Amino acid sequence: MGARILRLPLILLLAGIFATAMFLPAIHALAQEDHSVARAFFYSGVLGLVAVGVIGLALSGRVRSDPSDLQNLASLFLAYTALPLFLALPFYEGLETTTYLNAYVEMVSSLTTTGATLFDTPGRLTGSLHLWRGLVGWMGGLLIWISASAVLAPLNLGGFEVTARAEPGQGGMLLDRFKRASSARRIARTAAQLFPIYAGLTGALWLMLVVCGDRPLVAAIHAMSTLATSGISPLPGGPGEEAGLAGEAVIFLFMLFGLSRLTFSSDTVTAARPGLLYDPEFRIGMALVIGVPLLLFSRHWLGAFDVDETENLQQAVVALWGGMFTVLSFLSTTGFESAAWDEAQGWSGLGTPGLVLLGLSVVGGGVATTAGGVKLLRVYALFLNGQREMERLVHPSSVGGAGQASRRIRREGAFVAWIFFMLFAMSLALITVVLAALGQDFESATVLAIAALSTTGPLTQAAAEVPVRLLEMGPAAKLVLSAAMILGRLETLAIIALFNPGLWRD
Repeated sequence: MGARILRLPLILLLAGIFATAMFLPAIHALAQEDHSVARAFFYSGVLGLVAVGVIGLALSGRVRSDPSDLQNLASLFLAYTALPLFLALPFYEGLETTTYLNAYVEMVSSLTTTGATLFDTPGRLTGSLHLWRGLVGWMGGLLIWISASAVLAPLNLGGFEVTARAEPGQGGMLLDRFKRASSARRIARTAAQLFPIYAGLTGALWLMLVVCGDRPLVAAIHAMSTLATSGISPLPGGPGEEAGLAGEAVIFLFMLFGLSRLTFSSDTVTAARPGLLYDPEFRIGMALVIGVPLLLFSRHWLGAFDVDETENLQQAVVALWGGMFTVLSFLSTTGFESAAWDEAQGWSGLGTPGLVLLGLSVVGGGVATTAGGVKLLRVYALFLNGQREMERLVHPSSVGGAGQASRRIRREGAFVAWIFFMLFAMSLALITVVLAALGQDFESATVLAIAALSTTGPLTQAAAEVPVRLLEMGPAAKLVLSAAMILGRLETLAIIALFNPGLWRD
């Protein structure tokens, strides 16, 4: 039975999983005596399971060959584009005061772990609808987590191309002579390995947040949003509104998982010596988390000398914490703001703090994590290449050391990283121009483009001088924003790999 289920298309399996997940908000709405929302989720879940069962039964008699890695990539792309059409159905029926397009954009934002919301008015969404947003974001984070190992890694995409020997979008040449496990079994095995870790970390964070003072529902949404780096919150004031600084400190520890995959696994070693402390991604990430707040803190002290407030050390410590939490949050593309971030801005006197957050989001988190952005490993490859070029300016005939892996990263890896960075910049420019042509001003268009491509939706509220109201955008601009979020989640190289002739040859 299990082997027969694994032979079904990936998009069909995902639809069945999400249809089953709809019963959770249905039960919550029923417990809150919100019967219209409960019926919307219950009927949608039943309808989805029936449709999946009928289609699966119709396909069970066909002899299907094992899908290739490129076909799995195409299924993943289809999941991000078509699956939100189904996920938006109970949200649209339960809310009853919005259009289906708005519900679709909201579900694309949640599934891609972007977290940009069209419904930022407090009280407009019920707790069950907030739970569905958080649950879709959590499952979307798990989907990209599993896909990074089972789909993107065999194709040398998603950041793996920096250390791989084969070309992006193709398998390793040395492994092609051996018969690998079927893609369905590989996905199932990866899911069985990662799901307990993902669920266990989420449960642990939920329990800690409840102890810190969050309500159980709020704690669950914040826990799911932290592990998925979606930044979804039912509170207008962010995670510190109920749990305080203690809750922020707990979330801070769990956001470190977005900086490097080595925080929970050992299958993407990029350093000569094993261990998290020698991982370049984690070290660069921590350097930014410590260095950027310290730079802002130096402005705090200079400003304090000017106004003769140097004795207020407690306010200085709170401002430093607000900077560290917010920097890590946007670097991991989560997007939570610290309750002390306003205080940090006031101390630094920085007129444009949004530029700092935009830059951190573009850098992004670790490879094969739920974080988005350019990724720290690509930044590291470009840093090694630049360092080597500067050495050659002084000693043109020198021979670079540091081992074969480092030579690979700073040559071929840096070349591919530079290509990706240029594609990212071109995508950013194109989306900005299109959004500006559709009625957005330049600042809003830039913020929207970076928020979508880096999957950091809260930038729309935090980076611009005036928060961007997504609900007021036109239908065409909303569709462009949805396409940009999908592009940012799958990355440009993966989209280009879909045009490989080998995918359509059959």
